[in-house]
Amino acid sequence: MPVNVAIVGATGAVGQEFLNVLAERKFPIGQLKLLASARSAGKPVDFAGKSYVVEELTRDSFKDIQIAFFSAGGPISKEFAPAAVAAKAVVVDNTSAFRLKDGIPLVVPEVNPEQIKRHIGIIANPNCSTIIMNVPVWPLHKANRVKRIIVSTYQAVSGAGAWGLYELDAQLKAYAAGEPIVKQKFPHQIAGNLFSHNTKIAENGYNEEENKMVLETRKIFGEPKIMVTATCVRVPVPRAHSESINLEFERPITPDQVREILRKAPGVKIVDDREGNHFPMPLEASGQDLVLVGRIRQDLSREDGRGIELFVSGDQIRKGAATNAVQIAEKLL
Repeated sequence: MPVNVAIVGATGAVGQEFLNVLAERKFPIGQLKLLASARSAGKPVDFAGKSYVVEELTRDSFKDIQIAFFSAGGPISKEFAPAAVAAKAVVVDNTSAFRLKDGIPLVVPEVNPEQIKRHIGIIANPNCSTIIMNVPVWPLHKANRVKRIIVSTYQAVSGAGAWGLYELDAQLKAYAAGEPIVKQKFPHQIAGNLFSHNTKIAENGYNEEENKMVLETRKIFGEPKIMVTATCVRVPVPRAHSESINLEFERPITPDQVREILRKAPGVKIVDDREGNHFPMPLEASGQDLVLVGRIRQDLSREDGRGIELFVSGDQIRKGAATNAVQIAEKLL
């Protein structure tokens, strides 16, 4: 049965990816409404062989809409999501506006799909780095409880928005031409460099991205006391985030047992060729929905066999944003 869909932030990088994913997965769309700011209104957008015109987002935009995907930033979601809910639409929100709100499900479909039915009008899509980590860690946690997660991220510039790609590209061209490198939006030069994730540092010394990974994982897993610590870094890669993950389990576990669990896990692809030194890479993760997992090995710093090391790569625009949200909508239907 066709569903009337709205995309808020339709002209942004994630909004455009929503369209790609909806088309690829043959989501049953009846009416499609593309919404954005006044400056983008009137822009033509092609989808599934038809041309649509972007409309200005207002509180009256959601009449007859059943599912509204939001990807235009937290302030926009806070302002307009209540209007969508009042119009009887279900909001799948890709921003941080509602993720940690009590009573609002925070969902990774491979982890906690049962939470979807508990929505009261809004379902939150987790942070991209959280999703990419949770997809492979959850099946391991189900088999042998994870007590502690230590994660370091290597996050692509497109995670900051389309301007991140433009800035990296401009700086690389300037570097190749021997011209001065100009910083525009990133706080530091990104070409040939990396730096701590460009979000505000909280009182606890962690940046916003790191705190998101900690708090969101606890909510998604339903484990408020699971120990998580994160270090998030921006790297000069166009697309797809990578993460180094150290896990402490309740009981001893071997790399072969981890591989066996992950081979059967949804949303995961093992890329763990030791002989060929071929492991997850952002270049290979880009454009797909599976989280690549490799470098599966015992933590040699422990003698009790309860530590495992992983390295993962995942497309933060697809599985880390648009695909995860569309999967939520599919299960909602």
